Amino acid sequence: MTRHIVIVDTTLRDGEQTAGVVFANKEKLRIAKMLDEVGVHQIEAGVPVMGGDEKQVIKEIVDSGLRASIMGWNRAVVSDVQHSIDCGVDAVAISISTSDIHIEHKLMSTRERVLSDMVKACEFAKKHNLYVSVNAEDASRSDMDFLIRFATEAKNAGANRLRYCDTVGTLDPFTTYERIKYIIDTVGIDVEMHMHNDFGMATANTFAGIRAGATHAGVTVIGLGERAGNAALEEVVMALKYLMDTDLEFKTERFRELAEYVARAAGRHLHVSKAIVGSNMFAHESGIHADGALKNPLTYEVFKPEEVGLERQIVIGKHSGTAAIKAKFAEYGINLSQNDAEEILARVRAAAVELKRSLFDKEVVYIYEEYLGRR
Repeated sequence: MTRHIVIVDTTLRDGEQTAGVVFANKEKLRIAKMLDEVGVHQIEAGVPVMGGDEKQVIKEIVDSGLRASIMGWNRAVVSDVQHSIDCGVDAVAISISTSDIHIEHKLMSTRERVLSDMVKACEFAKKHNLYVSVNAEDASRSDMDFLIRFATEAKNAGANRLRYCDTVGTLDPFTTYERIKYIIDTVGIDVEMHMHNDFGMATANTFAGIRAGATHAGVTVIGLGERAGNAALEEVVMALKYLMDTDLEFKTERFRELAEYVARAAGRHLHVSKAIVGSNMFAHESGIHADGALKNPLTYEVFKPEEVGLERQIVIGKHSGTAAIKAKFAEYGINLSQNDAEEILARVRAAAVELKRSLFDKEVVYIYEEYLGRR
């Protein structure tokens, strides 16, 4: 059944925690506005306790009149939550590790102390009428019995949801489904999927969690994030629409623009093969593929390129066929015969092999002019 899924974008927090990435304040504000314009429901704007520029820009985002909920990220520390309150956010994430390896070696604490700190911070936030997401960091490597207790005490303390964090990306979709379903059935709390991409499964695991009943999806633009990144906003939204019949009514035609802006601001290259927004998403060179796409785009495309801000490209190169050659020259008002198309194609393939790439339109025209001259 179609149901509403809340998209929680953490590009400005977890995305900026990518090693080497820093957003200028004006970039963070612009990204927040773009996220709001495309339809993101909740924006995790940063870490208020950092103070300085971070706290200032979060205040600016809060004051910019966005429709989205604005969330501040906090440790399970009351003073952290107070910094978020100072910024005027309407929601807070209260994060603490739940795995024994983190509790012992990172926090140098105990399970009981973890529960106590989480409850205190959560109750403090609820006294200030904030929406609260309690984050179980490294949930995927946590003891399930303890995680159930953690989620139950969070719920009793007033938490609105549990953020299930696959912090080091060790889950697979099958395990994800089983665990999330068990938590929801046992505790009865809303769950957010916060998946990392260390094994390339962040989007798949997010999808599996939603199948199991999760109500929230944590994402970043182009999958930006620590190490291999997070589940990508554009992938999750389009997968929900076309694979789960759940249209969140996002302005997806702006996805490419958003991806390009975030990539530039992060100093990262937007790969041509990036799912959903890469320029190769709708580029066809193979003769069979190009022929099919020219006859009916749905033969090799699930949705129209315009839906994500891209355009269809018929690339001329080594693997092209005569249909693509004819279509390319038809763009210039030239109707090639089958014989001419075959002759030109042979020359195109030879040039592509020599150059080790596909050809520019001008190069294809030069080949045509040379062919005419020899004929």
